[in-house]
Amino acid sequence: MWGKWISCGVPPAVRGVFSAGQSAWSVIGDQPGLVGQVGGWDAATGRAHVLGVWADARAYARFMDERHDAVVAGIRQDAGYSSIEIAAGETVLEMAGDTAGLPQALAAATLLRVADCRLVPGREEHFLEVQREVWAPGMAAAGGMLAGVVTQLARHRYLVTTLWTDPAAHRNYVDHHLPGLIPRAGLGGDLQSMAGHVLSLEAAWRVLPEPSPAEHGR
Repeated sequence: MWGKWISCGVPPAVRGVFSAGQSAWSVIGDQPGLVGQVGGWDAATGRAHVLGVWADARAYARFMDERHDAVVAGIRQDAGYSSIEIAAGETVLEMAGDTAGLPQALAAATLLRVADCRLVPGREEHFLEVQREVWAPGMAAAGGMLAGVVTQLARHRYLVTTLWTDPAAHRNYVDHHLPGLIPRAGLGGDLQSMAGHVLSLEAAWRVLPEPSPAEHGR
């Protein structure tokens, strides 16, 4: 799979403009290869964040080449933000949770937890091993984590994203499971920096693939 992370600075006066524009991205629901797109507001910073997931790099490239610019021009969302940062890359690890897979999690989640990690060069293998052996099973055991992915956005930058049923499930994990996982992970030597985000997902910003004609006929 292929992930895309978008972060926007949105002045309070134009939050409504931004949100309306983000809702209009529903038009890409018929795009081949779209797995799903979700987003919300970061209460700590006021920024808007959006996570898009595609089947693979080819599907994402096709969308960017054939359709992206036309959608942007039609929505005219640029009036709704003062800055924008975009990064994209390959999904290198999937985390199992309470759903059958990431598509189902993107459809059902109400909260997204993000860890934007910049690694010490040479620590990538250990970082990913810890994600597989400590964090993924630890979060799954907490209950309420629906699925997750780790996406490599740059050579030493990895985005860890997990989708949760609701804030209560995530709080339960933070209060009762996270403290025991931290010493086992030993990530101090892996990280140059980490930015964390907890987003209550905006339902109107969610974009899911439209059912195929065959599915309509069932």
